[in-house]
Amino acid sequence: MTGATVAIAIVFIVVGGITMSVVAHFRLQRHRADAVAMAGYRKLAEQAVANQEALRGDLAALNARLTAVDDLLRSVE
Repeated sequence: MTGATVAIAIVFIVVGGITMSVVAHFRLQRHRADAVAMAGYRKLAEQAVANQEALRGDLAALNARLTAVDDLLRSVE
């Protein structure tokens, strides 16, 4: 009876180790996929910031031109 108990315990330990290895492997794969997705989001955020800065520059130029036109119209009156 003791030999059977030891054999069953060894089988459970081996199966548990294999199960934990498989679970850890798939958890690592999921983490890698999340890291790739986050890198894509980071690149998208950087592009959004660059576009926003370009838009801000265009608005500043437009504001300067509008101010010049306003000054011109005030000088005509």
